[in-house]
Amino acid sequence: MTRLRRTPEAVIQAMWAIADGASWSIAIVGIVFMRVGYDYTRAFSPETWTIAVWAAVIHIVFGMVFGPYLIKHLRGSFDEVISVARAAFLTALALAIWVIWIDPFVVPRSVPAVAGCVALLLMLAWRSVVRGWRSRAAVRRDVGANVIIYGAGVLGRRLLINMVEDDQASFRPVAFLDDDRRKRKLKVEGVPVRGGRDAMMRVAKRYDATHLAVAIPLADASLMREIKELAAKAHLTVKVLPTLNKLLDANPHVSDLRDINLEDLLGRRVTQLDQGAISDQLTGKVVVVTGAGGSIGSELCRQIQRFNPERLFLLDRDESALNATQLSLKGRGFVDGDDLLLTDIRDAEAVDRVFTRIRPDVVFHAAALKHLPILERFPREAWTVNVLGTLNVLSASAANGVGTFVNVSTDKAANPTSVLGYTKRVTERMTAHYADSHAGRYVSVRFGNVLGSRGSVVPIFTEQIQRGGPVTITHPEVERYFMLIPEACELVMQAASMETDGDVLVLDMGTPVKITEVAQTLISMSGRRDIDIVYTGLRPAEKMSEDLYGAADRRVTSHPLVLSVAVPSLDPLNLQLVDPASVDDLVGWLRARSIPVENVIRQA
Repeated sequence: MTRLRRTPEAVIQAMWAIADGASWSIAIVGIVFMRVGYDYTRAFSPETWTIAVWAAVIHIVFGMVFGPYLIKHLRGSFDEVISVARAAFLTALALAIWVIWIDPFVVPRSVPAVAGCVALLLMLAWRSVVRGWRSRAAVRRDVGANVIIYGAGVLGRRLLINMVEDDQASFRPVAFLDDDRRKRKLKVEGVPVRGGRDAMMRVAKRYDATHLAVAIPLADASLMREIKELAAKAHLTVKVLPTLNKLLDANPHVSDLRDINLEDLLGRRVTQLDQGAISDQLTGKVVVVTGAGGSIGSELCRQIQRFNPERLFLLDRDESALNATQLSLKGRGFVDGDDLLLTDIRDAEAVDRVFTRIRPDVVFHAAALKHLPILERFPREAWTVNVLGTLNVLSASAANGVGTFVNVSTDKAANPTSVLGYTKRVTERMTAHYADSHAGRYVSVRFGNVLGSRGSVVPIFTEQIQRGGPVTITHPEVERYFMLIPEACELVMQAASMETDGDVLVLDMGTPVKITEVAQTLISMSGRRDIDIVYTGLRPAEKMSEDLYGAADRRVTSHPLVLSVAVPSLDPLNLQLVDPASVDDLVGWLRARSIPVENVIRQA
């Protein structure tokens, strides 16, 4: 097997050309023998042999001109079959012209057509036998780790074929698992389907498997969690294929397999964006992202850059964060260039001065303080940044004719109970006011916890696990909605391209996930078994479960996964009634302006 694989490709192609030519010779002699009533003298006459030899030569010539002998195909693939069939058809056509018009009656007239069919069958038969033999030899070779493929669909079968064809593959496929009972008798390249996922432990022991490759890219979170649990019991390491939109094509290779991660187990679906609408909104425009050094802001900048804006300005008060974002965008971090705006949104004059200079078309406002417990202790900071800072950006945007303003909000603004929720609710209402009173589009976007963002549970739990535990959780029943950072940014960009004005756009984020499940998953993925989970009790103003819509009527939008919620507007002049010197008065004012009256439709 190894010796054959090391044979030069030119030699292999020459061998196939000779074999295919011999198929023609065998087919012609055989068909003539039957057509002349099994008369040896007439069947094996010089004329018959002449036609047989010329058929072989003609086929090889056509095969070299039109394929398959000068083109390398996967043996037995559809492309190779088409190439072989094309050469056989042209050869049969040439022979038919010969025996009908050039040299009639040298052989029966039906011979070219019938012999062509027989010759083609022989060619395909040789290829099928060789491919089957090579596949079985590859499956049996003692190289790499034994792997079970879960999913005998198209992707699973293609993954197996590529494993077999790859001499350097680190895995040796030994069995399929598939929950579709109709596939239980299926064999692919000699590898059988041995049952569903309930047979995982038995199959793993039978084949001495060490890995499980999950070839179901759109598997939901509950299935992935169950597969991981079953694989752990069977002592299998789980590898998964990325989602289809992350594969370059639908032909997965061994190199596409990766370790299972938290995203797979929490189950975030693929968000299909209206790329055309987003491109129309961003391409050739001057775009500003506030909070560009944060987790959301920096990823938003990276995604916006793909749509070729005329200018992309990064605004933040943290110079180190701006440096990091510039490095990720341009591969250099010199903190130079006029696209970096070191500006504090609490400084109204500075914000207005910057906006007057650059005249943005689109503004994504992601700058905010977001940590609930600390903002409960320092509500004035939440007020000055989240409320007054947002007002400054809104005012500068309106004064300079911004066409689209997107305010990044949070699910804590729905039925708020915390200072963070109150302030973000007020920003949503102020954004609605600007939609009512100014030209341009002003919308807010509301989403849940973002996996991997700074200060979120994932990096905190990871750090606690690395320190040896314990992992601290407020309550065993606390649950939250989760999103991925790229997904959250995609929603923000989608919001900029939608026709709604003044509303809050909310992504359908599925079902909330218990924080305890996140912690248990991270502990399991770490391989540590000595990490404890400690429950510390709910913190002030913290909810057991977050809302997304409050009491509002939800309206569909042009995007199937995005809903719209109307919020009552709030005139920023009302902010002058607040006395920030008194914390109690400040929080009371915020709470009073955050009553969930979303079912009250805004009056223009």
